[in-house]
Amino acid sequence: MSKEKINLNISGMTCVNCSNGIERVVKKLDGLESTKVNFASNSGEFTIDNDKLDKTKLIAKIKKLGYGVEEDIEALEKAKKESYNKLKNLFFVSASLSIYIFILMFFPVTSMNDYLILLLGSIIQFYPGMRFYKLAYKAVSHRNYDMNVLVALGTSAAYFYSAFVVLFPELFPEHLRFVYFDGAAVIITFILLGRLLEERSKAKATDFLKDLMNLAPTNANLILENGDIKTVLAKDLNINDIVLIKQGEKVSTDAIIVEGEAEIDTSMITGEPMPVFKQVGDEVIAGTINKTGTIKVKVLKQSNDTKLSQIIALLNEAQSKKMPIARFADKVANIFVPTVIGISILTFLIWAFIVGDTMSAILAAISVLIISCPCALGLATPIAIVGAVGKGAKEGILIKNPEILEIIKDIKYAVFDKTGTITKGEISVKDMLIDQDYLPLIASAELQSEHPISQAIVKWAKQNNITTNKQVEDLKIIAGRGISATCDGKKVLVGNLALLEENSLHVDNNTQEKLQKILSQGNGAVLASIDDRCIGVISLEDSIKEGAIEMINSLKDKNITPILLTGDNEITAKKIASQIGIELVYAEVLPDEKYKVIKDLQQNTKVMFVGDGINDSVSIKQADIGIALNSGSEITKDAGDIILMNNTLSSVTKSINLSERSMKTIKQNLFWAFFYNTIGIPIAAGVLYPVMGVMLTPMYAGIAMSFSSVTVVLNSLRLKFAKL
Repeated sequence: MSKEKINLNISGMTCVNCSNGIERVVKKLDGLESTKVNFASNSGEFTIDNDKLDKTKLIAKIKKLGYGVEEDIEALEKAKKESYNKLKNLFFVSASLSIYIFILMFFPVTSMNDYLILLLGSIIQFYPGMRFYKLAYKAVSHRNYDMNVLVALGTSAAYFYSAFVVLFPELFPEHLRFVYFDGAAVIITFILLGRLLEERSKAKATDFLKDLMNLAPTNANLILENGDIKTVLAKDLNINDIVLIKQGEKVSTDAIIVEGEAEIDTSMITGEPMPVFKQVGDEVIAGTINKTGTIKVKVLKQSNDTKLSQIIALLNEAQSKKMPIARFADKVANIFVPTVIGISILTFLIWAFIVGDTMSAILAAISVLIISCPCALGLATPIAIVGAVGKGAKEGILIKNPEILEIIKDIKYAVFDKTGTITKGEISVKDMLIDQDYLPLIASAELQSEHPISQAIVKWAKQNNITTNKQVEDLKIIAGRGISATCDGKKVLVGNLALLEENSLHVDNNTQEKLQKILSQGNGAVLASIDDRCIGVISLEDSIKEGAIEMINSLKDKNITPILLTGDNEITAKKIASQIGIELVYAEVLPDEKYKVIKDLQQNTKVMFVGDGINDSVSIKQADIGIALNSGSEITKDAGDIILMNNTLSSVTKSINLSERSMKTIKQNLFWAFFYNTIGIPIAAGVLYPVMGVMLTPMYAGIAMSFSSVTVVLNSLRLKFAKL
C-alpha cells in the first residue's frame, strides 16, 4: 500500500459546517485513510492510498461540492480577498437599500410607494440574499440544516407573502394586507454583517506566517574557494559552505562560527534584550542579527531545516488545530429547521382539510414561518460580539478572534513570558556601587556606545544629574566584554570580569563578593575601572511592570494557575516569579520547547499564553487563547487572538472578565430567541383559536419576530456599560 499525504488550499468555505461537510463527504471515498479540513486556515490535510484513490479524483470531489481548490498560497489569498470584497459589496448594497426601505415605509413619497418598496426588497432578496439561497441549497443537498437554511426560509416567507399582498391584494382580506419587506431586508443585512466580521478576522489569520518568513535574509555572502565573495540566495546555500556575516547583517542560516567573534541579537529566539557574545565554535541561528564584529560561519543546515523554519512549521501546525467550539445556533438549526417546516405543513393541512378554511391555512402556515424567522437567532451571537469588540477597544483590548469568547471560562493555566511581558524588557541600573566622583567619566564613555547596558547607564546618569560632557578618545567596543576608552586623559574600562582580567587588573575580595551576590540574586552586573584600578560594580535589572502582582492575584482568585515560561536563566526567572507570586516556572526554554510545554498543559484543559516577542509567536498561536502586547513584534500580534493595545497587565484580567460577560450575553440572547419561537410558533399555528378565538396573523407574527430581535439587540448593548 502506497500512502501519500496531500495538503490542499480550499476556498469558498463560509462556516465550520463547510469544513465538516467536506470531511463527511470525502471520507466515503475508497482509499482515503484520513482527513482534516480546517475552516480557519482554508486548508485540508488528506492521507490517501495511491493504489485506490487518485489525487485528481479527490480534488474533483471537493470541487463538485462547490468549493475551490487552489494550487498555492498566493492563489488562495487571491480567492479569499475576492470573496471578502464580494461579501463587503453585498453588505453595503443590502444595508443601503434597507435604510431606503425604512424611509419609504415611514415617509411615503409616491402613490407607487408599495411597488418601489417591492422593487428594493426584491433587489435585496435576490442579490445579496442569493448568497443564502446558494449556501442553503448546498447545505440541504448534504443533509445539513444550518443557519443559511433558516435565513433563506424565513426571509422567503416574509418576502413572498409581502410580494403577493402588493401584486395581488384582492386575494387577501383588507385587514391582512401587510408587508414585511423591511423584516426580510434587515435579516439579510445583519447576517451579512456578522459574516463580514468573521471573514475579516480570517483574512488576517496567516499574516504572521508571512512576516516570520521575511525574518530570514534573502541573500548571503558566500566565500568561494579562491577567497572571493559571491552574493547568492540564502536558500541555495549548501551544508559546509562558508559565509561572511558583516556587522548589522542577519545570519543567513543555522551555522557555526569558524572565524571571528561578535555579539548576536538573539531576541527573536530567546526574547531576551541582551546580545549574546559568540566566538569560534559557537552556533548561530538563521534570522538573528550580528550587532558587532564580523564573522565567518560554516553552514550546518539548509534553509528548509533551520530553527526558524521549524518555528514556521510549528506555527502552521498550531494554526491548523481545530477549536472545540460548538456553533450552537447551527447545531440547533439542524433540528429546528426541519421541525418548523413540519409544523408549518401540519398547520396548513389541519386548517385546510380538517377545519376547511384554506385562507386561514395559508395565513397560519406563513405566520409559523415568519415568526420562526431566525433574525434573533442570527443576531444573538454577532451583535453580542460587536458589543464585546467595541467595549474591548474602549478598554484598550483588541479582540481579533471572537471564537475565544466561548472557551475563556475553561482556562486553568495562564502562561506568561517574562521579558517584555511581566518585566519591562529593558535593562536598567538598580545600584551604582561606585564612588560619586568617577561617575561623570563612566557616563561620558558609555554615551559613545549603543549597547543596551551603555544606554541604561547613560539613562541612569541623566536621571541623577550626572554630567556626560567629558572628552572621550580611543573608544573601543569589545564584543562580549565591554568598552574601553580614554576620558579626560584617564583610561576607563566598563565590562565583565573577563575584560578586567584580560587587562591584568586586580579585583579585590570585597568587590568580588558584591559581584557574586548580585549575580546570585538573578541580576546582571558590570565592573568599572579607572587608570588600571577597579573602582566598583554596577548592578543591572529588568524591572517588573506595574500591576503584575495584582494581575496574578486576580487570576488565582479565578482558580487559574499562573506559570512563568521564559528563555532566561533559572535564577533570574525564579527571582521574578517569587516577586509576583508565581510558583510554577519553566526557564531556559527555546521557542519549540515553549510550544511543547503549552501542548503538554493542553492535554487536560485550556491554556492562555501572554507574550510579546517573536519567540513567543509559536506558543501564542498554539495556546487556546493567545494574548499579545501591542509593544511586541508584528508577528506576535498577528498570531494573537487578543492584543493589549495599552500594554497594561490589568487588561489580561479585563479580557477574561469581558469574555465571561460576552458569553453570558450570548446565552441570554439565544434563550430569548428560542423563547419567542417556543411561545409564538404554537400561537401562530392557531392552538389558541379553539379555546380563545385568538389567531396570530402574519402582521403580529412579524411584530413578535421583530420584538425578539429588539430584545436581543438591547441586551447586547448592555455590554457597552459593563464594568470590567
